[in-house]
Amino acid sequence: MDLNTEQELIATLLGAAPFDLVVRDVRLVNLFTGEVIRTDIGVKAGRVAALAPRLPAGKEEFAGRGFYALPGFIDAHAHIESTLLTPAALAAAIVPHGTTTLLADPHEIANVAGLQGVRDFLSLAQGLPYRIFLQVPSRVPTAPGLETTGGALGLPETRELLALPQAAALGELDPAKVIPPSPEHLAKVREAHRLGKVACGHAAGLTGRELQAYAACGLADDHECVTYPELLERLRLGLAVLVREGSSERNLAALIAGVVRGKIPTDGLCFCTDDKHPADILREGHIVWCVNRAGELGLPPVEAIRMATLNPARHFRLRDLGAIAPGRCADFLLSPKLAPVQPEYVFVGGRLVAAAGELLPQPEPPPAPESARDTVRLLRAPTREDFLFPACGEEVRVRVIALIPDQIVNRAETAVLKVEDGHALPDLEKDVLPIGCLERYGKNGSAALAFVRGFGLKRGAIAGSVAHDHHNLVVVGTDPIDMLAAVEALVRAQGGFVVVEGGEVQALLPLPLWGLMADRPVSEVSTGLEEVRAAARALGSQLAAPFMSLSFLGLPTVPELGLTDRGLVDVRARRVVSVLLD
Repeated sequence: MDLNTEQELIATLLGAAPFDLVVRDVRLVNLFTGEVIRTDIGVKAGRVAALAPRLPAGKEEFAGRGFYALPGFIDAHAHIESTLLTPAALAAAIVPHGTTTLLADPHEIANVAGLQGVRDFLSLAQGLPYRIFLQVPSRVPTAPGLETTGGALGLPETRELLALPQAAALGELDPAKVIPPSPEHLAKVREAHRLGKVACGHAAGLTGRELQAYAACGLADDHECVTYPELLERLRLGLAVLVREGSSERNLAALIAGVVRGKIPTDGLCFCTDDKHPADILREGHIVWCVNRAGELGLPPVEAIRMATLNPARHFRLRDLGAIAPGRCADFLLSPKLAPVQPEYVFVGGRLVAAAGELLPQPEPPPAPESARDTVRLLRAPTREDFLFPACGEEVRVRVIALIPDQIVNRAETAVLKVEDGHALPDLEKDVLPIGCLERYGKNGSAALAFVRGFGLKRGAIAGSVAHDHHNLVVVGTDPIDMLAAVEALVRAQGGFVVVEGGEVQALLPLPLWGLMADRPVSEVSTGLEEVRAAARALGSQLAAPFMSLSFLGLPTVPELGLTDRGLVDVRARRVVSVLLD
């Protein structure tokens, strides 16, 4: 807050200036004491100026009608690229649900386009009816030497971004950068601390002394908890836990049920979405869904609300957010009920931005920069042979990436496949299918092929240009011709999700911005996503979010296996391994 704003607030409190807005007669949920207090809310210069019944008249008046007044919700960790939307288009999906602040780690864009990509992203995050704070991408590329990316962020670039006023934290740092320690990445952690900002964690699968080493190097949180014992172990070490509920990573029920059973304090808990598709946001809601689901599981409403507001504000040192109190930003929502919360009106900076589930008209957003387009550039044209796995003999034993429903982690399994004409065949009966990854930055033309279990396809192929974190092209299918056709369709569209059968495109959702995001409104993107999901189901897949599941199979940092353009990565061993076991 600047000096002029402070002076305006004090003058208004002392009666020397009128309020800009007075919201009359609300039941304010005080998160400091847990009380619900009947009051008016006086707003000046976009901030809460006073809380008291029967405040003097303001320039504008709003009837609170006895609704509950809650602070605006905060998503403690999100990859906005996973919403497939530009920041402006995302507003219509999340703001009417009461989300007024997003902590965004754009490391997907950074892996595609480096520092310029992050700058372009920040240019699109201006003038919005909600707040975006930057979690500076810390690992670009995520796995040097194990993948090809379009961009890289070293220590100088990270230092530049951390110094920005909108930078709230250093983004998630995976265990491979700490155990054993990487001097470059630990220097990034120290730089964040020097600037008074936290360093975020990504401690998937860590436990025991390895987790303690992770905490000892100064990482502050983890959003990868899958079980309650993992959550409890992290809290005992002083790490905050960001309880995640995304499209394919459904962790909230198990974690909150454990918290309720264990009757543990919730001070170190926040909510986040991490990766959530727009169709799921529109159907379920955003952070409000987490709040209400936690309440259904037995968490007291005020505790659930605190996890969505005051806790993340404190954790990320966002002193102006997280509560309705004098001097803080006037970001709040009004709900007729406390359980479940139903945002009827949403205010950001003292301005009404959403009502009755709809975003109010906003200024036209700036167009996406041209540098965000035309990022899919294959060095060579793919062929059918790219999707045939060479093998000798009558059968071979191979490593298989096995999906775990509703989780980001996977299992390393094996399968025995028949060999015909010098190639290992898919086993549709046992759901073992080829998965390919092709470099898409025009750097080396590398490609890799492995096998996956869990998609359930009986025919055709699905493919996408979203493949964490390298974001090369990834494709799963039953037939090499369909896999080739799917990749060719992605190149023509300059990114997206596609479903192919019989060599023909059945459904396509274009994502022309960095190959990650659409340049269309949320309703169109959501409809397009539902169409490709339905087309995948028509091919036999039973996954609720097949393209989100597909996008995580490229991660070389989340156990147990990941596929990049360089090959199949054993995540724990941190090396490329042979698909063949015999």
